[in-house]
Amino acid sequence: MADEVVLLDTYVSMFGVRARIALAEKDIQYEYKEQDLLNKTPLLLQMNPIHKKIPVLIHNGKPICESLIIVEYIDEVWKNKTPFMPSDPYMRAQARFWADYIDKKIYESGKKMWTSKVEDQEAANKEFIECLKLLEGELGDKTYLGGESFGFVDIALMPYYSWFPAYEKFGNFSIEAECPKIVEWAKKCMQKESVSKSLADSDKVYDFIVMARQKWGIA
Repeated sequence: MADEVVLLDTYVSMFGVRARIALAEKDIQYEYKEQDLLNKTPLLLQMNPIHKKIPVLIHNGKPICESLIIVEYIDEVWKNKTPFMPSDPYMRAQARFWADYIDKKIYESGKKMWTSKVEDQEAANKEFIECLKLLEGELGDKTYLGGESFGFVDIALMPYYSWFPAYEKFGNFSIEAECPKIVEWAKKCMQKESVSKSLADSDKVYDFIVMARQKWGIA
């Protein structure tokens, strides 16, 4: 019997994009179900009753929640392609560390940039740039964040690339000027069809942010 794979997701979500990239990398056919987070479906509430968030991967009727856990699950179940995780236990631990750093620092500092008031903008920009520069240091002269092959940490960070133009617009600065190696890395990743076809359109991300700012009363 063929695997039944369903992804509950929201188009602009950088977390959902991780799952989409991972599924594309492994050539997995799946059914995509767009979710309205303001009007959550019974299926989403049933499949993720704890957090009630996307993405949720449903594999043969069983739900897997949280984007990084989903990526690892895909890697462990479908071994038909190059693994996302290194074989060495220490390197796997490092990959998890940097993915966790992205979740905690890049996400939060990025959100500050588009939710900040004018007087707080400079500090928000500085924090985000410092976080990206740390990742630039980790990238060093490697082809990808995990080494010479596209992997777990790249999948964790790459979805944010769609958000870079909005960050720049609201922050009034250039990410490429501040962190050229990260942008060079992102452009290299975009050459992969699994990435370029999975990422959200930057204009739609911007429209989503404008809508969110209006909803939250941010001038």
